[in-house]
Amino acid sequence: MEKFVERTLLYDFYGELLTERQRQVYENVVLEDYSLSEVAEELGISRQGVHDMIKRCDKALADYEGKLHLVERFIKIREQVMRIHQIASGSNAGEIAAICNVILEEL
Repeated sequence: MEKFVERTLLYDFYGELLTERQRQVYENVVLEDYSLSEVAEELGISRQGVHDMIKRCDKALADYEGKLHLVERFIKIREQVMRIHQIASGSNAGEIAAICNVILEEL
């Protein structure tokens, strides 16, 4: 998975578990694409401090995913739903029902 997409998904699922300051810095750098220097100047901290905070946030988000696997489950379900959509075009009801059962078990 592309790094930006992975970071975005992790933030979408676990961002609320970060502190307000961590969310502010992470959003500015990762989601809004501000430079480390711009964020450091705005917050009155060093560029290295911003860099370290981003690294800590990335690690924390990855640790949450390692324990909860919400992003992994989301991606699997999305893939299964896309498959249902493809199958529905061919009207194969038996296979659609089987995939629906898998999705329901996952939820």
